[in-house]
Amino acid sequence: MARRCQVTGKGPLVGYNVSHAHNKTKKRQLPNLRTVRITLEDGTRKKIKVAASTLRTMRKKAAEAEIA
Repeated sequence: MARRCQVTGKGPLVGYNVSHAHNKTKKRQLPNLRTVRITLEDGTRKKIKVAASTLRTMRKKAAEAEIA
């Protein structure tokens, strides 16, 4: 399974660790993925991988929808 958010499509970033002597070694920055259960319209539950930043945004939008 790919390390990618199934809602936003955020995936790994590639860059370099750079030493004081300017030696470069490759590194991957992986997204902070969480497994979440969602309930579909037909009542079944499904697990999806979602980035933590996406979850935070979704909770914020849900709270705003409750207030309004």
